[in-house]
Amino acid sequence: MRLIADEKIFYRSPDPQNLYCYTPWLENGFDGRLLASFDIAGDGLKNEPGPRSEKGDYGGNQMRIYVSDDKGVSWRETGRLPMLHARVFAAGNSLYALGHGGKLLISRSDDNGETWSTPACLDEEMVWHQGACGYERHDGKIWLTMEKVPYLDHWQGGDPVLMCADEKSDLTRRESWKFSNLLKFEDIAPRYAASAPGGALGYAYLESNVVLQRDVTNEFYGKFLVFLRSNRCLFPDTAHIITGGERADGKLYLEPLSDKLFYLPFPGGGMKFQVIYDEPSRLYWLIASHSTYTTFTRDDALHPEVKRFSERNRLELFCSQNCFDWSSAGVVACGKNHLESRHYASLLPVGDDLLVLSRSGDCNAKNCHDTNLITLHKVPDFRSLA
Repeated sequence: MRLIADEKIFYRSPDPQNLYCYTPWLENGFDGRLLASFDIAGDGLKNEPGPRSEKGDYGGNQMRIYVSDDKGVSWRETGRLPMLHARVFAAGNSLYALGHGGKLLISRSDDNGETWSTPACLDEEMVWHQGACGYERHDGKIWLTMEKVPYLDHWQGGDPVLMCADEKSDLTRRESWKFSNLLKFEDIAPRYAASAPGGALGYAYLESNVVLQRDVTNEFYGKFLVFLRSNRCLFPDTAHIITGGERADGKLYLEPLSDKLFYLPFPGGGMKFQVIYDEPSRLYWLIASHSTYTTFTRDDALHPEVKRFSERNRLELFCSQNCFDWSSAGVVACGKNHLESRHYASLLPVGDDLLVLSRSGDCNAKNCHDTNLITLHKVPDFRSLA
């Protein structure tokens, strides 16, 4: 399949074996300004000026924020914050960067991203996690998920919490946010064991996307659907799905979507993905790491990078009317081999084009997980690909 995008290096690690790139994100600011962010971590972070998070990859991370006023042609750095897994978004007359450093953290900019406040703590009772995944604006509110790390002695995904806040409130204040119940993977998974793909459960879910179902012909029209990465499921193109919202008493909730549905076929569902809704095309767009290895490839036939970290070198764009039935729009980026990642990407429509920011690597990367590049890709006239 042909490539549908160009590629430019947005950031290159000065020390590929010791300083790594994570969590790319793209967003609209005000007055046509675009924002991009990512975080860096590793032993080499000690040589970089600026703050670092209390917890994170290799001890701590640093988020970096950039702005562009020419539709993504040129960029300049405007902020360094002690957090990771962050998303930047506009609400009211301000911009916010919501992430964590173990604690749930948020920073505000009142000058369209030129300067950023010292992060305020929204919660420190749980150890938090997430990816830069899809969120929703609905009914004057921001709707998104963050996640609790279920175990501190070993890695096993992140259990989601639904959050919402009025866009016009001060989102750096804890009382501006509502939080749902914590929906633990281990509480849901056993009841679906018999119907799991191939009879094999993934051992966790994580990196959740909140999506409002807008297709009036869909059974779940008007519901918030939460699509989650299925970590280490037998089939790599499988995701999890749950639902959430606000009850009549004002309390938020997360719960299983139905008695029959917890796993579903989903391109790239075994890796972090992002879903957005595009009003002009009235379609959902998905950027994901679509697997090319078959499920039953023998271990001795797998590339060592794939065997250790799953397949991460191929970014594909998809579109759908309902988030269940996806069609491929083409390959956005593909590394020359399995060391050269193109993954964990974020996407943003800019006019008729689509920008994609990717966590990437080249032949100098430590591995396909701890990468040394952030790359920017442009898909021209992307809606024509639907």
